[in-house]
Amino acid sequence: MKKIITCIDGSVITHAVTEAAIWASKKLDKSISFIHMLEKIQQTNVGNYTGTIGLGAQSALLEEMTKLDEHRSKISLKLADELLDSVAVQAKIAHIQNYELIKRHGDVIDAIIDFKDDTRLIVIGRNGVDHRVDLNALGSHIETLVRSASQPILLISRKFKQPKSFMIAYDGRETADKALQQVIDGGLLHGLHCHLVSVNNNEKNLEEKFLNAQFKLSSMGFEVSASFLEGNIFDSLMQYKEQNNIDFIVMGAFGHSKLRQFFVGSNTIKMLENNDVPVIILK
Repeated sequence: MKKIITCIDGSVITHAVTEAAIWASKKLDKSISFIHMLEKIQQTNVGNYTGTIGLGAQSALLEEMTKLDEHRSKISLKLADELLDSVAVQAKIAHIQNYELIKRHGDVIDAIIDFKDDTRLIVIGRNGVDHRVDLNALGSHIETLVRSASQPILLISRKFKQPKSFMIAYDGRETADKALQQVIDGGLLHGLHCHLVSVNNNEKNLEEKFLNAQFKLSSMGFEVSASFLEGNIFDSLMQYKEQNNIDFIVMGAFGHSKLRQFFVGSNTIKMLENNDVPVIILK
């Protein structure tokens, strides 16, 4: 059974990430795997000072530092257990019965790759414990995840609320139709107000294709607001998002269109860094 892989690290975003996973679990009727990665604790290196402090003294210091490293490791494990217990309580309060708690040593990207065959959706915060001060900064692992993961990603910012609307950009190309079909088939966004937005990019018959996309969504039961825009892609989409109080942004990360450059190039990072709502990245 495919699961919702949810990465938690104890950062201030952890509660929002857990809430998002709970929402997705109920929408998709899938179980949740809460995963916490334990970073490998670097062993203390005292250097070689035998000529200065004597071999016996250095051996004693090394023994103390080894005990300190062991103590740090035990604390790290205890904190991991407490973190996982806290998200379990959050899940139980939300009446989620099917979930599992996993702690692993290593890198979060490696863990996601290992679980790929069992993954329906990845839920992760846009940054982690290393960004306690600058919550707008994008975690160093996010770009790697966007490029390497083969499953949809739900990227969470500071807060999460149950969404009522989402925005998806449409450029008239085959990849845009693929993203549209994933929205229709996926189930996660059903029942939400869809804002279908196109930014004029000189694609042949774009307006006609845009109307067909609107009809396709409407015929599948989506409430659709369609807007055909002019101007810079990033500026136009961000302005539309602000003016219409969009709850989710849906982005495609495949294909070779101009929106491909927007979605997986430097503009992707620009969008994520300047965005305060959850982003769904389709693969």
